[in-house]
Amino acid sequence: MKRQKAEARGRQGEQQAAEWLRLQGWEILASRVKTRLGEIDLVARRAGVVAFVEVKWRSKPADLDLAIDDHRLRRVAAAAEAVAHEYAAQGEDIRIDVILLAPGINPRHITNAWQP
Repeated sequence: MKRQKAEARGRQGEQQAAEWLRLQGWEILASRVKTRLGEIDLVARRAGVVAFVEVKWRSKPADLDLAIDDHRLRRVAAAAEAVAHEYAAQGEDIRIDVILLAPGINPRHITNAWQP
């Protein structure tokens, strides 16, 4: 039951992040993209950039600082690399972004969060 609640909260966070990105001028190309290397929460495009976005939601803002780490970013980057050709046109930049969400605060958008 606890896992189901966490899954539902995660989906709500992804929807909230997608809406926030739309308001910032991003087009949402896909959500919950599954690859053999991992899952990408959102794929978005704006002004020649395709962002593969990891979304993290926490119930307390203080917990956001520990929500993302190199291991998670490496998995998203590997998954993005596997499908980038499906979303990015020639000449478009690609990057890994993170959106951190918690009640009572504005979304925190970390651009280009993964740089190997």
